[in-house]
This record gives sequence, structure tokens and C-alpha cells, in this order.
Amino acid sequence: MPVYITKEKREELFKEYGGSEKNTGSIEGQIAVLTFRIKALSDHLRINHKDYSCKRALLTMVGKRKRLLQYLGRKDITLYRGLIEKLGLRK
Repeated sequence: MPVYITKEKREELFKEYGGSEKNTGSIEGQIAVLTFRIKALSDHLRINHKDYSCKRALLTMVGKRKRLLQYLGRKDITLYRGLIEKLGLRK
């Protein structure tokens, strides 16, 4: 089951983390959207633990978020630390 995100929710996340709802290229906004989708997929997989295609999609998203976080950590460490604290990520 793919986790769809509404246009309004996506704009809200980009506005909160990326600066404006039109700034869809911001690393912070992309990480926030991925985190939202990862949480939704994790909830789905707690109920449907044999949904292997969703497990694969979840692992793909986690890997992409990890790469974006590593890039942000190299680029601006203070922004990185603030973002993981704001999103509640462990690191």
C-alpha cells in the first residue's frame, strides 16, 4: 500500500522546514517529507507485517533519507543537528 501525501500536507511540511511551500528542492523539506512517509509506512507495516513491497519501499526511503542527512551534515552541521532534533530522529 503506497503512502500518499496530500498536496496541502506536502506544502505545509515544505513551508515549515524548507522556508516556503514552493521551495521543494530544499534538503530540509525533502527530509521532512520522507520522515512523514516513513512514519506512515511504519504504522502500516505494524499491522500488515507480510507486506513485502512496502517493506522494500520503506527501506528505500530510509536509505534516501540517510543519504540526504549525510549530505546536510557535511554541508551545514548546525542545521543538521537542529533538523534531527526538530524531527525527533535518533542520532
